[in-house]
Amino acid sequence: MNELALKYGCNPNQKPSRIFMEEGELPIEVLSGRPGYINFLDALNSWQLVRELKQATGLPAAASFKHVSPAGAAVGLPLSDTLRKIYFVDDLSFELSPIACAYARARGADRMSSYGDFVALSDTCDEATALLLKREVSDGIIAPDFTPEALQILREKRKGTYNVIKIDPDYRPAPIERKQVFGITFEQGRNEIRLDDPALFENIPTQNKAFTPEARRDLMIALITLKYTQSNSVCYVKDGQAIGIGAGQQSRIHCTRLAGQKADTWWLRQHPKVMALPFVDNIRRADRDNTIDIYIGDECDDVLRDGAWQQFFKQQPEPLTREEKHQWIAQNRGVCLGSDAFFPFGDNIERAHKSGVEYIAQAGGSVRDDHVIMTCDKYDIAMAFTGVRLFHH
Repeated sequence: MNELALKYGCNPNQKPSRIFMEEGELPIEVLSGRPGYINFLDALNSWQLVRELKQATGLPAAASFKHVSPAGAAVGLPLSDTLRKIYFVDDLSFELSPIACAYARARGADRMSSYGDFVALSDTCDEATALLLKREVSDGIIAPDFTPEALQILREKRKGTYNVIKIDPDYRPAPIERKQVFGITFEQGRNEIRLDDPALFENIPTQNKAFTPEARRDLMIALITLKYTQSNSVCYVKDGQAIGIGAGQQSRIHCTRLAGQKADTWWLRQHPKVMALPFVDNIRRADRDNTIDIYIGDECDDVLRDGAWQQFFKQQPEPLTREEKHQWIAQNRGVCLGSDAFFPFGDNIERAHKSGVEYIAQAGGSVRDDHVIMTCDKYDIAMAFTGVRLFHH
């Protein structure tokens, strides 16, 4: 099959719509559902991301995509008891496989953004991962294969309409890629830059030049994630997973702030007050996630005032004060930060430091590199100039 007709394009008024190969057959097979135009954009971008993460780290990888940018990406490291609780997988009666751990991390880091996601797995989707997906609001999944048990579970999701795509892991696209904008064809060489090259960390202009093995791994995860994130973009990573992604902002400091806020929210969800919130029985997962997000934020009174808290909690929780939030965030350490291009000013470093960043990988080349380096030295941050830009549009 070299062509697949779609219901419509990005919007219902954009017809006709299809995906096709000019030469050869499509490397995908739809096993269930009817994926749309945006579904395939998410699927094919996210598949590239997880494939590269697996190649770079040797670990199974997963991504949670929304509107052609990752909401989360992770490798399959075991989950601590705390992460199991804040990702809401502590109630499971089965063990999580490495690929299931990867998806739990990718989905759990930013559950608000991952709502209705498209999932990519680097490895075969097994029963454990399918059971995780079964209870989440999700549009579809792409993976190199599915066990019979997993496929049966996924085919029953959403009354049989859940999108399940199998991709040939050996498929390699042509080295030249094209797209059209306003009837004009653009052509460029594919971005085949290898981001697991040790040479990326040879140019270290900061006084602190010590990158732990875990930091190098996490910085690779950040850079590979950015390679498939709409620019401008920055990515905070800790312990093998993205914890804050700022995508598609015109100003880099806005990317750094947005991603930093998400990283702070991820960390605040581990605060004892948040983990002990007394939710009412049978609260919907989406309502619980939204309530936590509001409770952590600046408008917590929306879920704590009389007449409101009763909808979500068995008893009225104490607020998480500004001082408590600042104290808790200050305890975060060892965070890595990647950027898809250079940081133009030291204000990005100031903001990153507030979210526990101790390691940075960025392209370098700003006329204010000296100020950026000076700000890193102020906080004893180790920074590598990779010389690589990763714009993606």
